[in-house]
Amino acid sequence: MPSLLQQPAFILIRPQMGENIGAAARAMWNFGLDHMRIVDPRDGWPNQKAVAMASGAGRLLDEARLFGTTAEALADTTFVMATTARSRDLTKPVFSPEHAMAEAAKRIAAGQKVAVMFGPERAGLENDDIIRANAIISVPVNPQFASLNLAQCVLLMSYEWQRHVSEITAESMDMTKAEWASGLEVEKLAEHFEQRLDKAGFFFPKTKAASMKVNLRNLWSRMPLTKADVQILHGTMRQMVRWKERG
Repeated sequence: MPSLLQQPAFILIRPQMGENIGAAARAMWNFGLDHMRIVDPRDGWPNQKAVAMASGAGRLLDEARLFGTTAEALADTTFVMATTARSRDLTKPVFSPEHAMAEAAKRIAAGQKVAVMFGPERAGLENDDIIRANAIISVPVNPQFASLNLAQCVLLMSYEWQRHVSEITAESMDMTKAEWASGLEVEKLAEHFEQRLDKAGFFFPKTKAASMKVNLRNLWSRMPLTKADVQILHGTMRQMVRWKERG
């Protein structure tokens, strides 16, 4: 299992439902995190409901470390962040989830031991927990419904962690067996349409024909066409001509 030097420890403080612990484990493992610590779970430990909910992430629960108090769970850490949706009368830096995980990645790369605390489902972390944190993570949620489910919050932080330690492609195209059309193929398609439309009297009046042809060419250049697309459009135009000629 990766050491705390390689990833943040996610610490569940007094979680109440085994199902939420299991869901949190799944959320962590979705993004490659497997260092879970559990402090004083209400329904005891181990918990079969957590195991059932964790599904394929059961290993995280097998290896999760159990602690009696928050202080014990944080004993070997050097930088701690606490997730909370409520404003607190404590003077601490407040991070967005994105900045928090960027800070975690930076500090871990420098050899620090980072932890993120998540509070119990009913009311979140208490001030006695938060005073032990170096910073607060505040999620920009709807102020009229600010409470996040425990597993949802864990999922959000796990995703932000993955964004900062992995190269994520912003956009891609699954080509399957398709190939992009070449410039020559698109040019021939444009000529085919111009010729047929010209013959059909589409470019009318003549004073606007040039600008209409420019707009049509611009349309083709904006469309990411595959070879199959070009063939279909050629075939469509040929069929329309045949249909017209049959009268």
